[in-house]
Amino acid sequence: MKKILLVFILFLSQLYFSQSDCITAIPVCGNSDISYTPSGPGNVLEDLSNPGCLLQDENFSVWYSFTVATSGTLAFTIDANVNADDYDFAVYGPNANCGALGAPIRCNYAGSSPTGNTGLELTPTGSVYWEAALNVVAGETYYLIVDNFLSTVNGFSLTWTGTATLTSAFNDPALTPHPFITPGVPSVPPGGPNEILQCHLPTQFDFTTLTSGILNGNPNFSVTYHTTVNDAITGNSPITSALVNGTDIYYYRIKYQDPNNPNNPINGCFQTGKFKFRQGNIVAKDDIIYACNNNGAGTGSFNLSAANVFGPPSTKKYYPTLADMNAGTNQIPANQLTNYISGEKDVFVLVTSAEGCTDDAKITLKFFPVVVVNDATLESCYIETATTTAVFDLTSASVNSQTGITKKFYKTLADANSQTNEIIPANNYIAATGGVYVRVTNTQGCYAIAKINLIVLPPVKSSVLKDKTICIEDTTTLDAGPGFDGYQWSTGATTQAITNVPVGAYWVILKTGKCYTKQIVNVYSSQQPVITNLDISNNTITVTVNGGTAPYKYSLDGITWQDSNVFTGLPRGENKIFVKDSYDCNPIDVQVTVPNLINAITPNGDNVNDVIDYTALAYKKNLVFTVYDRYGNKLYEADKIRNFTWDGTSGGKKIITGTYWYTITWTESDKNNTQTKYNGWVLVKNRE
Repeated sequence: MKKILLVFILFLSQLYFSQSDCITAIPVCGNSDISYTPSGPGNVLEDLSNPGCLLQDENFSVWYSFTVATSGTLAFTIDANVNADDYDFAVYGPNANCGALGAPIRCNYAGSSPTGNTGLELTPTGSVYWEAALNVVAGETYYLIVDNFLSTVNGFSLTWTGTATLTSAFNDPALTPHPFITPGVPSVPPGGPNEILQCHLPTQFDFTTLTSGILNGNPNFSVTYHTTVNDAITGNSPITSALVNGTDIYYYRIKYQDPNNPNNPINGCFQTGKFKFRQGNIVAKDDIIYACNNNGAGTGSFNLSAANVFGPPSTKKYYPTLADMNAGTNQIPANQLTNYISGEKDVFVLVTSAEGCTDDAKITLKFFPVVVVNDATLESCYIETATTTAVFDLTSASVNSQTGITKKFYKTLADANSQTNEIIPANNYIAATGGVYVRVTNTQGCYAIAKINLIVLPPVKSSVLKDKTICIEDTTTLDAGPGFDGYQWSTGATTQAITNVPVGAYWVILKTGKCYTKQIVNVYSSQQPVITNLDISNNTITVTVNGGTAPYKYSLDGITWQDSNVFTGLPRGENKIFVKDSYDCNPIDVQVTVPNLINAITPNGDNVNDVIDYTALAYKKNLVFTVYDRYGNKLYEADKIRNFTWDGTSGGKKIITGTYWYTITWTESDKNNTQTKYNGWVLVKNRE
């Protein structure tokens, strides 16, 4: 039976033969499958029969060493490529030393009728070709010899099973943080070793130039190069430089060495790979790169270095035209390669590989899809407490219809360009009439800037709706006027005007477009006029009025009215005066008394006309009777204490015969306490 197994550490198949001794045992790194073809015994012929089950010296043999990483059970299968081959084995350890191996702990020498398979089994079957699995402990080291008794060069494969794991430097992320990289490019046709292109073959080649790329930054590993598989496995006959051709296969060997512990069991773990050379110039390929035509500038910033024109390490020179590249003129400077400002066009690149091969390619510069924007206008109703401002939802502005875009808003164009002082939140922005800017960016990072005009819709009030003044007993009509889209009065009415409105405070909400304005209107009661003074002279009364709104009208009966405030020819006794102002409201009135006039007294003691007596007016409030001489000097004052009478004396003495003046003042008992004044004269004739 023949099996083809993958090899994690070594190669899947061996085309050449190698030899091995215990002291040069091949380290097994990890539980990896191994294929090998022994071609003879090693340089040291171990005595395998004393002690041991192998009844002869080495034939076609190979030695392995392995160290346990995690404890558990360990088993393996040796599968001969040709079942007729007779493979035997022995395991020594734990921690045995070459030259003093002692007796093997597992050994199988079944010489009759080989089946092609032998090894350690996890579940006993009773077969003479199998031994029991090992229970191993982390840190233990073992040696394994596999010997082909028939000395044929057909080879075998070795696979591991069980719960135990073996040490390896190649599957520890702490030791190998990066993948190792096989040099070259995939072969043509595929399936063969990677190929390193050379402009000319044969040529002298320095293999050490490949080391850095193979290791890919993994520390504590070294690389050697070999011409045969056997040398790659054993590490023999390394080469650093050689004359290479396009036929031979070359091998590299990666080996780990702990710099701090020379006895680390994973020291010497190795991995091999292969490659070859192929003659042929490199092939650079054309590419297209994109940049943003931001804000319609007509130019973009192109990263020429990002053009995928050639994969392996190489030197690239960029030129603005094909003619410049052919002439080697006007090379684009290195400091412009990642920020090459240009419109849409073609530039050209000359690629030179590490081997000196050259090819050229065209780089087409194109713009990403342009971000298309348009200016927009947003209108919003005023804020009632700050009527020159409004709340705007900037995100609702229709500045772009493309999908996959983002918007950011700024107060000024400079802020939008520099992306500073972004308006946050943008859906509740309070501003006066003016403008803001929006930066619209697509998924490629391209942008354009548009302006959003902001218009605050101010309150719109009725120009015809005014406060009114009416008589308290009247009603009126309030009319907001035409031209509004809706009306809502505080009375509940929704008409343009409301009627039969009495004195009071009202409001109406006026709709204009999408905005509403609340307008206050008052219906005031007119101020009633007040009769503040009445001057009575004989049978003439002069009325003094304050308040209300002139001109005033006067009447004695509330029916017949006059413009004059003077009434003449009044009868003695009670009279009523009516007054109204220009609002023609219910008139006010006052009761006034025209006293009986006394124009002469003769205080001679005959009890006839001896005194002036106004006790008939005593019911008037604040009644005072005052006498003056012709010079205006007060001679006598009669009030309640003097019983409102005068006997022609002053200071207790009789005054001389003559004419004297007097006044009678009082306060009418109306709601306004009208001041009333009566003027008169009297002739006093005293006995000489």
